[in-house]
Amino acid sequence: MKHNTGNGKPDILVIGAGAIGSFYGAILKRAGCSVSVVLRSDYEAVKADGFRFTSPLGELSWMPDHVYQPGESPVRVPDYVLLCVKVLPGVDRAELVRPWLGEHTGLVLIENGLDIERELAEAFPSNPLVSCLAFIAVSRTGPGTVNHQAYGQLVMGNFPQGFDHHCEHLAGLFREGGIDINETDAVVGERWRKCVWNTPFNPLSVLANGADTLSMLDAPGGEALIRTLMEEVIAVAKADGYPMPDNIIEKNLSGTRAMGAYKNSMALDYLNDRPIELDAILGNVVAIADRLNVPVPHLRTVLVTLRIRQA
Repeated sequence: MKHNTGNGKPDILVIGAGAIGSFYGAILKRAGCSVSVVLRSDYEAVKADGFRFTSPLGELSWMPDHVYQPGESPVRVPDYVLLCVKVLPGVDRAELVRPWLGEHTGLVLIENGLDIERELAEAFPSNPLVSCLAFIAVSRTGPGTVNHQAYGQLVMGNFPQGFDHHCEHLAGLFREGGIDINETDAVVGERWRKCVWNTPFNPLSVLANGADTLSMLDAPGGEALIRTLMEEVIAVAKADGYPMPDNIIEKNLSGTRAMGAYKNSMALDYLNDRPIELDAILGNVVAIADRLNVPVPHLRTVLVTLRIRQA
């Protein structure tokens, strides 16, 4: 893979430089990479002033090397493209990244959900595909302004499995920039593990009109329902070849209580009239359950109720 920055560090292009994308762009910039962005909204603000951050990691504000709009062409073919957009119906992610990819460009997904890599793996079979899960509390507070509250760890591996030299290279850069990387050669299993929490809590928060996690747990019957939803996710994961540890429900619930009254990302999207990642977080779990003949009556009820609300 060629390097263009003059210091041996790769050229990075971030597509979807909202809160998540601009944070991980900042980390790679701190590691000495050339980092450019493709923006729909905030283009003028970022082109003028870059990204302005508040963060417990210290000074993260940064100016991209290039700020592009969709439809433009890159000054240089990037070594890695970071795709950080929401996985939504009607968003063709393959077409979003196609104009920016070179023959050997690595494609790095930092996105929520399950079974979200396949569409890109099929569209770009010869490009290295790195799948990441972000554990982070970060939000956009205005045009080009971001509040990073806590965390930042990435779980990283190749899709569908493995941990190759591209992953090693990226992991080293992210660590150099100041965050932890959890390496895995079974990233699909890690996505299932995250679904044990996300799949119950995120959709339920929307049904509960943007409720926080403690309100849902403390409502009469709330914790019992969340346990049942988690059990259904675990059953589908096991049928898909990814058994979960016996204590995963207790660990998830105790960790959630320790966080306090937390509003998850889907609750915030709902409260701000933004589209929610219903299929990536819940619909794909139910689809896999159907394919593997695993009954998931509670998950299906939540899914159908949310689809009725969206109709």
